[in-house]
Order: sequence, then C-alpha cells, then structure tokens
Amino acid sequence: MTTVTGQLMTATIVTRVRERARNAPAAVAMRHKDFGIWQEVTWAAYWTQVELVAHALLALGVEPGDRVAVHAENRPEWLYADLGTVAVRGITVGLYPTNPPAEVAYLLADSGAKVLIAEDQEQVDKALAVLGECPELRRIVYLEPRGIRGRYDDDVLMSWPELLALGAEHRAERPGAVERLMSQVAPDDVMTLIYTSGTTGPPKGVMLTVGNVEFAVRTLVLGGGFTSPPPSERDLTLSYLPLCHVAERAFTVWFNAAAGVQVNFAESIDTVQANLREVQPTILFGVPRIWEKVLAQVDIKLESASPVKRAITRFWLRVADRAGDALARTGGRHTLWTRAAYAIGWVFCYRSLRERLGMRRVRYAASGAAPIAPGVLKFYMGIGVPMHEVYGMSENTAIATANRPGRVRLGTVGEPQPGIELKIDEATGEIMTRHPGNFAGYWRNPRATADVLDADGWLHTGDVGEFVEGTHVRITDRMKDIIITAGGKNIAPSEIENALKASPYLKEAVVIGDQRPYLVALIGIELDTVGEWARRRGLPYTTYRDLSEKPETRELVQRIVDEVNGRFARTEQVKRFAFLPKELDHEDGELTATQKVKRSAIAKLFEDLVEGMYAR
Repeated sequence: MTTVTGQLMTATIVTRVRERARNAPAAVAMRHKDFGIWQEVTWAAYWTQVELVAHALLALGVEPGDRVAVHAENRPEWLYADLGTVAVRGITVGLYPTNPPAEVAYLLADSGAKVLIAEDQEQVDKALAVLGECPELRRIVYLEPRGIRGRYDDDVLMSWPELLALGAEHRAERPGAVERLMSQVAPDDVMTLIYTSGTTGPPKGVMLTVGNVEFAVRTLVLGGGFTSPPPSERDLTLSYLPLCHVAERAFTVWFNAAAGVQVNFAESIDTVQANLREVQPTILFGVPRIWEKVLAQVDIKLESASPVKRAITRFWLRVADRAGDALARTGGRHTLWTRAAYAIGWVFCYRSLRERLGMRRVRYAASGAAPIAPGVLKFYMGIGVPMHEVYGMSENTAIATANRPGRVRLGTVGEPQPGIELKIDEATGEIMTRHPGNFAGYWRNPRATADVLDADGWLHTGDVGEFVEGTHVRITDRMKDIIITAGGKNIAPSEIENALKASPYLKEAVVIGDQRPYLVALIGIELDTVGEWARRRGLPYTTYRDLSEKPETRELVQRIVDEVNGRFARTEQVKRFAFLPKELDHEDGELTATQKVKRSAIAKLFEDLVEGMYAR
C-alpha cells in the first residue's frame, strides 16, 4: 500500500511508475529506435505520457470499468496506453498485430471497447472495416499518420498528438482528476482482459484484477520467482513478443514498473536477432519457436563457414554438448570440469557465439507458453546461457511453476512457485492451481468460468502432468490433445512433436492418430535450413512446396523420423508422414496469434493428406 495525501492507496503498476518518476526522474526506463537511433525515455517522461493519456481518456468519456483496446506492435505507446487506462480504473484489451479483420471485429465487439489505440493504416483499416459490428467503439486513435492523415474523413479518428493535446487540456482544467481515480482503485478492479489463443473455439477474455497482478509482481518479480537474484535497475530486457500475451506483459510491463528493469523495444519481430546483438539483454524470455529458430540459424551459419572455422566450432559445440549433459545432471550447477571447459571454450568459441546471438550478458533465460524439446534447452545451457523452462497461463497470471537457478530438471517445467497451491488430480492427471493470482473469470462468460474455476477456488488448467522426484512438474500434454488409438493406447502427441521439431530442419510437426490404427504426422520443413541444405548439395528449387516435394528432402526427413521413432515405444512411433504444402499462417486460420497450431483446423484443412496416409 502507498500513502498519498493522507490516504492509503492500493499499489498498482501505475503507482509504481509514478514513484519511480518521483524518486529517479532522470533514470532511463525504456529505449526504442527512431530512424535507426536508440532513443531513451526517462521515468519522468514515462509518467508524463501516462498522465496525459489518462486525462485524455477521461476527456473522451472513459469511465471506471470501460475497455480501451490497443492494436499495435511493442512500442512505448503500448505502455502509455496500458497504464493510462489502468490509472483511470479502465480495462486494457490487447489485440495481436496479426489479428485479421474478422478477429478484430470479434475482440472489439466481445470486449465492448470504447476506445481503440491503433498503430498504423493497416490496423486502422481493419477497425474501420468492422466498425459497424462494434457498437460500443467511439474513437480510434492512430499512432502513425502515414497513409491516414489527409486521406480519411471520419470523425471517429484521432491522431496520437491530438490525444496528448486533449490530455494536456483536461489536466489543466481538472488537475487532480486522475489522482482521485488512482486513490479509489480496489484490488478486485479488473485491469486487463487477456484473450485466450482460441485453439478450440472463440477466444475468451481472461479478467485479471489489480490484486492478481500485484500478487504476480510480488511472486515473480520482487520475490525472485524467476531470476536469482531478483531483477533490478541494472537489468535489461528486449521486448519483442506481443504485449497482449501474459508472459510478455510480465517481462516487459511488470518487471519494468516493479523492479526498474530497462525495457528495449525491438524494431519488429524480423529484427529481433539484430536488436539482441545491439542490446545484449541480461534477462531474456522466448517461446519455443524463437529458441528453435535461433538454434536453426546457428546450424545454417556453421555450414556456410570456412572449413577451419567450422571444424573449430564443431569441436567446441561437442564440448558444450557434454557440458550440457553434465549441467542437466546437476540441475544447472557447474562442476569443476564444466567450469574449466567453459572457461577455455569462452576464449575460443562461446564468447563470440553468444555475442552474435545477442546473449553474451544473459544471466537468466526462460522458455515458456508451449512445450520445448529438452535438447534445445541443453544446447543453450552448454554454451553458457542459463536456461530455464517455466509454466503459467493467463488464467493464473502466469504463476504456476519454474525451474529455479541451480535446481533445473530438463523435461520439466520446474517447481511450484512459493506461496501457491498446486496439485495433480489423481483420476485425470490434470494440473490445478489455487492462489491469489487465479483470475476473476472469463469476460461475459460465466459458464466457461465455471468449467475451469471450481467452487473451492481451484483452477483447472487443462494440462496433464506428473511430479518428477516429488518436486518438479512434468507436463505430458493438453487434456484435449491426448490421442487414444484404435487399440486403446493413450499417447501424448506433444512429446513426439517436440522430438521431431528439435531437428533444425523441421518447423512443424502435427501428430495424428485418434481412433486410428497407428500414428501419422503432417510435417512442415524449416525453409531456411532445408534451403541451405539444398543449396550446398546443388539441389535447385523454386518454392516451399517445390522443395518439400523433392525426393531428397523426403529422404532427409525420413532419417529424422526414423531417429526419433527409435526413442519411443512401437505404438508411439510415426508410421507415415506427409508434407504440409505451405507454411502455416495465422491469417489462414492454421495458427493462433501465439503461433500455436490449431489441431482441429489442420486436420480439417489437410484432411486429404491425412486420409491418404491411412489409405495406403
């Protein structure tokens, strides 16, 4: 609790930013690139922007409980809009930049957003196209004027500078309006809606309250639930994953506000590798697809290096592989041998490799939001990047388990966070959590809320798991994804899929076999690595599909499938596979905005391929 003008004020991310602006106004809160040059934003400037946005929202008629949507890439304005909304007791709704118009219409209408902060012409066009389906939307504020100013004559539109000017005017007329609302905030105020990925149906709005987020701040940030020691002003992060995802919100907004971690915004998802090299963050979070992509790039660069450099690097990567094995056995704690091997390898290989990857200064790295192959994590551990798999979900404010420094168990998502209850249902194997971070429910959907949040306060996660050594949790799969073959065998497809995707040559692997005599797989190649592999062999190709259909490519993938099959029981082996004819895409309805495969959609879209594998 914070004391302001004699009153006790509930702590929020907004009050934390305000206090930092008062105590260290000139310190750098965040950085972003403008015309190729990093621009710094101080805590004082940060708070000024938040305050102006908050006053502007009041001028636009936003009242406590109203929703303000943000449809933009990661940038400072995302945070200004988020905190400005929370300051006036509104509810922030994040949209993914890749959401197509139909999803934009659904999210804006379902949330009942009153104001939309849209990044550019592309996002404005989406909103204008569906405006008739969003009766509660009154104003669209655009951040980038290119292509909009002078071409659109619509009273619903307002530029970002106009919004700030409106905020300044309102602040001058009613200087204490925002502070009064901040003093009235209550722990059960809903402060954000985080929409689910929608793998099995329409996305649902997860209601997170002020109390939920404060518990997350105390557990994950101030309590060192992830990093050891806890994050501080000396730490740097790179913000590049969508901010409407709970994990990125934690590592960007909450780490920044609560611990003073400096946020550096990537220019785009396509420039992440270059921005990593420039920033060299100390704390780095990524989803499995990112870690796998970086590893695939290492393989590409290695194959195109000179023979001498390739031989030296391969030698030290073999040493790193042995070190990774040793660290996996010790929980991530170094032995005399691993320290010596790493110290010598740092001089000859690891320092330059980590520098190129943008991970030279990383003291804590985490993977979450989806399963990842242990071999991928072991690679990073072997080259000296302290890697940890973590687990949580929007519905429990990302608070469930984490592999802690020195207590890492590969193949698990770690130990329950301090101060929470976690159990595994004896009958179904479902993981359940109970703690103050459990959400308030699904927005306007009490029936769906009752399906996952029981009368005793337990959140049913939908994930199936088991305890390893009595302390660590291993997730086997999602309950809805478990395959029951025609022979009655229960199979967790994600383990097989992750083993396949651990290969740098494979990007997608969707195992199918429910009520079938055996397992088959739809496989998507990694175009960059397989393309480089084809180039080195003088194998010409024109498109993704053309490369996939090459007999040589099928032989390459068959070897990978055979190797993976050797690790599983006979009933868990992939008997046949077919190539996906295209790269999966969110806009085509094949992936969620978080890049998770929509199994039901894939099975339906590529039904002919699946039936063909069973018809042989």
